[in-house]
Amino acid sequence: MTQKELEKYLWGAATQLRGTIDAGDYKQYIFPLLFFKRICDVYDEEFEKALEVSDGDLEYAAFAENHHFIVPENAHWNKVRETTVNVGIAIQDAMRDIEKANPETLYGIFGDASWTNKYRLSDETLTNLIEHYSQHKLNQANVPDDQLGNAYEYLIKEFADDSGHTAAEFYTNRTVVKLMTMIMDPQPGESVYDPTCGSGGLLLNCALHLRDEGKEYRTLKLYGQEINLITSAIARMNMFMHGIEEFSIVRGDTLAQPAFLKNDSLKTFNVILANPPYSIKSWDQKAFTNDPFGRNLWGTPPQGCADYAFQQHIQKSLDAENGRSISLWPHGILFRDAEADMRRKMIEEDLVECVIGLGPNLFYNSPMEACLLITRTNKSEERKGEILFINAVNEVKQEKTISFLEEKHINKIFNAFKNYESQKNFSVLVSAEDVLANKGNMNISLYVQPEKEEGSEILSFEQAYDNWNKSGSNLKSSMDDLFKILQN
Repeated sequence: MTQKELEKYLWGAATQLRGTIDAGDYKQYIFPLLFFKRICDVYDEEFEKALEVSDGDLEYAAFAENHHFIVPENAHWNKVRETTVNVGIAIQDAMRDIEKANPETLYGIFGDASWTNKYRLSDETLTNLIEHYSQHKLNQANVPDDQLGNAYEYLIKEFADDSGHTAAEFYTNRTVVKLMTMIMDPQPGESVYDPTCGSGGLLLNCALHLRDEGKEYRTLKLYGQEINLITSAIARMNMFMHGIEEFSIVRGDTLAQPAFLKNDSLKTFNVILANPPYSIKSWDQKAFTNDPFGRNLWGTPPQGCADYAFQQHIQKSLDAENGRSISLWPHGILFRDAEADMRRKMIEEDLVECVIGLGPNLFYNSPMEACLLITRTNKSEERKGEILFINAVNEVKQEKTISFLEEKHINKIFNAFKNYESQKNFSVLVSAEDVLANKGNMNISLYVQPEKEEGSEILSFEQAYDNWNKSGSNLKSSMDDLFKILQN
């Protein structure tokens, strides 16, 4: 199969569910079933290779050493395929048996989908799904890791497009992910962490970035935490589908119970990439005030917005020597009054290296503009005491309800960061002292305005407000005239 054919084939399974369950729930059934089929087909492939080597020794071919994952005979895809009654129970039992046979690597990876609820998924629907996947072998010979991994990423995007507001829980715009990875530039042997990893795209892209550069990517140490059970399972499957095996992704609440500790303190990492949930209100602010891990470095955020709780967690988790982070936020984190003291302390400690303003619609189902906040624990001498502001609001391609960055946009932004110098109407170097004199306000438009488009004019707030008032008066006058005509 070509890449397009593979993607069409895999997406065809989701179309079997249309009308039976909500689009937002597709992922909790389709991904586990796809992974189940993959590991069974790879197991068979490995079994055949072992048979060839051992001159037909069945006992040798079944040894665990010959397989990535153990698939018990009663839990094999083909066994489930023979089932015609209570198919959901057969699928669920097979998945649990595979998890038990591989406790260190696959425990809980199939999630907690309700396979046995016949009101949602009848035997007929599940049989059709199984038969759809049974059309092709998904072993390494037919579908290499790269091809399947790309198709898996395609499915993640399709589910994001299909599922509306739930998309942001497990998907970050992949063009933004590429930019973030290029800026962080992870190196072989380094540790990379995402405290709110979703489907694992940011972590995975770091490994793929190194591989594409011809560097040793298998020594990269990947760590992630994700609060949602099915999303954390998708992240783990995502790694395996791409052939990445050295990682640790843990389900849990990063603010309430950080998963990665060392000697009762937070484990620290060389690189942190994150797209945290923004402005969440349901979090334990009281516990953070007396945080046992000392994450309230700059203070306690307001109950109605935990953004700086995540940002402080990120900072506390950075390696003291070469730790660097990049996080995707709405612009409010740069200037909201309620967080001014925390922001000011972050700037005073000379941690902020760069702030990048991105265009609108890069968040799913939200027109708001995004920004990237880049921090570093130990800036180079030439960058100390300065912050680079990049206004890339116009460097975006709009399509329907979603935007993305084209290659030219990514390269322009990345080169501006790399060169770390002022560029007319695009980037400007500002001393930390000047930003502090602005009460720590890092609103990008205070420091650099994008180049005006031909025929356009950037208005001040007062001008815009005045125009709005005039438009309102004109509308009222027009309506009065219309009513007079109708009365006559």
